[in-house]
Amino acid sequence: MNIVLVEPEIPANTGNIARTCAVTGTALHLIRPLGFSTDDKYLKRAGLDYWHLVEIVYHDSFTEFAARYKGGRFYFATTKALNTYTEIEYDKGGFLIFGKETKGLPPEILGGYPGQRMRVPMINTARSLNLANSAAVVLYEALRQQGFPGLG
Repeated sequence: MNIVLVEPEIPANTGNIARTCAVTGTALHLIRPLGFSTDDKYLKRAGLDYWHLVEIVYHDSFTEFAARYKGGRFYFATTKALNTYTEIEYDKGGFLIFGKETKGLPPEILGGYPGQRMRVPMINTARSLNLANSAAVVLYEALRQQGFPGLG
């Protein structure tokens, strides 16, 4: 599997997601601009000593990312989806795509993929779940569907 963060803003979230990627053998794609330096101490601390276990791929834009993985199966996390993350069938090697913490995924990205959106259920008065938690919940559902390949 692959987790894609579009313009992440909070280094601790990205570090936590990197650690989740490391322990699951999931690649992490970071789409610029990033809201922090990759040398940020909070990013490094959140990822602990797992950085050598995670494959990180950088992209300068979502357009560049989408062109590079044309034909890949994309799944977009958004509060604006009808289907929950458990109603989706995830393909092995698919891309779980998450937006920035303050705004989510922009309409210009979501508009191009209307049938590939999913959401994590929550109460109506809440704006969103923490990015690192959302990524972990969705990733583990995708891996569960695949029988947790390579995981003990």
